[in-house]
Amino acid sequence: MKTNRPLLRRWPLLALTGLLTACAALPPEGEQAPVIPPATAIQVNEMAMLPLLGYYHLLQRMTPGELTRERQTLARLPSSPSVQLRQALLYGMPRATTDLARAQTILEAVLRSNAPEAASLHPLAKLLATQYQERLRSETQNERLSQQLKETQRKRDELQEKIDALTDIERSIPIRPNADKPAF
Repeated sequence: MKTNRPLLRRWPLLALTGLLTACAALPPEGEQAPVIPPATAIQVNEMAMLPLLGYYHLLQRMTPGELTRERQTLARLPSSPSVQLRQALLYGMPRATTDLARAQTILEAVLRSNAPEAASLHPLAKLLATQYQERLRSETQNERLSQQLKETQRKRDELQEKIDALTDIERSIPIRPNADKPAF
């Protein structure tokens, strides 16, 4: 029978390492180990998000007037995470009066909420918050680029006016006769 000699040589080292690790994990005498509360697993109910996704598709088919009436209807409802998420969806609609900053504020409130209904909506709220943040960043960048374009066009127009003025000056200069040139 063949024995595994390298493993037999290492077992004292492994045993010593295990003992030292166990001792290092113990708190010093006189101190109590910190009590870590057990992590509470938040149950996410994916089915709670389905009505909101259906609501989003409904919003896409609404006219701007209907979206305004829907905004008024939601304002009258009692505040709940589901209603808040509906409001955020409505504020983020591009065809309505878009207010992404307000939608972001509503989504942050839903994400801070510890209510069980809110916990089930956190994945959707996070997704929307990320999307709205990206849209806000894109809109800001578009505005900045639009301003740069206007400034560039204004400078181009100024340069074109200067070129036209120089061309007019060049045309108005009388042509000298060739007699002024020395003959060789």
